[in-house]
Amino acid sequence: MQPGHIRGAVCALLAMLLPIAASAQVPTSAPGGNGFKVGEGRVHPFLELETRLDTGVGYFPDTATADPNDVSDNLASELVLRVRPGAKLELPSSRMSVNATAFLEYVRYTGLLTAPSVNASHLEGAADLTATFNPDAPLQLVVSDRLLRTDQTRNVALGAGVLSLFNELRASVPIKPGGGAFEITPEAAWAVEFFSPVGESIPVGCEEDVCNPLEVDNFDNSTLHAGLDGRWRFLPKTAVVLDSDLDYRSYFRGNSPDALLLRVSAGLAGLVSPKISATAKLGWGYDFADSGGSTLIAQLDGTYMFSPTMTFKGGYFRTLSPVAAYGLYRNDRLFAEARTLFGGKLTLHGLVALDLLGFYDEADPRSDTLVSLDVGADYPFKPWLLGAVGYLLGSRSSSVDGTGLNYTRNEAYLRVSLVY
Repeated sequence: MQPGHIRGAVCALLAMLLPIAASAQVPTSAPGGNGFKVGEGRVHPFLELETRLDTGVGYFPDTATADPNDVSDNLASELVLRVRPGAKLELPSSRMSVNATAFLEYVRYTGLLTAPSVNASHLEGAADLTATFNPDAPLQLVVSDRLLRTDQTRNVALGAGVLSLFNELRASVPIKPGGGAFEITPEAAWAVEFFSPVGESIPVGCEEDVCNPLEVDNFDNSTLHAGLDGRWRFLPKTAVVLDSDLDYRSYFRGNSPDALLLRVSAGLAGLVSPKISATAKLGWGYDFADSGGSTLIAQLDGTYMFSPTMTFKGGYFRTLSPVAAYGLYRNDRLFAEARTLFGGKLTLHGLVALDLLGFYDEADPRSDTLVSLDVGADYPFKPWLLGAVGYLLGSRSSSVDGTGLNYTRNEAYLRVSLVY
């Protein structure tokens, strides 16, 4: 792991937590709800304890051989303990409303299943801050910042065993003249992402940087974003929607091609019936940088409210996005999701998805297939005590050789949350 990245994550997370902690130094329990009263808002401290059996924590030396340099050709399995202390701030106001959440997470690899994994224990965490100026006015300003350190990287080109440190600063100006039937939202954002390896070993069969955790810092990047979204509700429950955005992706080191990607799509969104809502959009994406890649982009999804406590959602997306090493990638995604509530407390959820990824590389075209499954249940034993259990499946196969890009990852977790 790279110490500089860890120190940066810790300092930034503490910077987000300190204002919240300082506001609640002299708490007074407010009647009518949990949390500590802070002005017109509340601070809700929380603590999550999680045990997770993970079959894909990273690649480590093979203890079954005498050579300490031999690496197992499979992702290591481990029993992982996660501790997440944090706080949530809700501060409503007619002039400026603030919502913030921050937590630190210590990920402890126990070494019970893979002894060398203990040395890869690390800190993760997240901090989100959103401030909305004039939230009830026709002209608003929304400023937000999100910081995230996780072992679930958003960079689909990279293999397993990678830590990501991501931060995005975003500002948008929702404009709602004439009572809100017409809405236009210009926005701008700047994001940076840094990578570091979970372990210190190269997966078997890896001959490219994208599957080598030790080379992932070559893909550290910066993204400038500008967008303009519009919505016109020409019927009480149906609207014309327009989404347009321009992304400029550049890299701090390495040979990844930059991208200057424009995406524009338009369509309809609204209620088909009292129980069915749908969105249908069609558009085009084009890269003005060296790749010159372009493709049709689309969205067709719908939600069916079977009952007030049971909903189903499904659909298809086709997107074009910047990515490390190749410049661009296309994603065709099919998904189905269900959520239901039993007895006013027990919540069950399920999600299955298929992603077909195509990377823009004229010399050596690459395609990946991702299959994911997420099922689980949540139950509030008390207003301050929540329990959750679930299972995650992630299966990936790639036209590029190397175990780092071809694997199946199973995760089963049990989580207890204390919230005040």
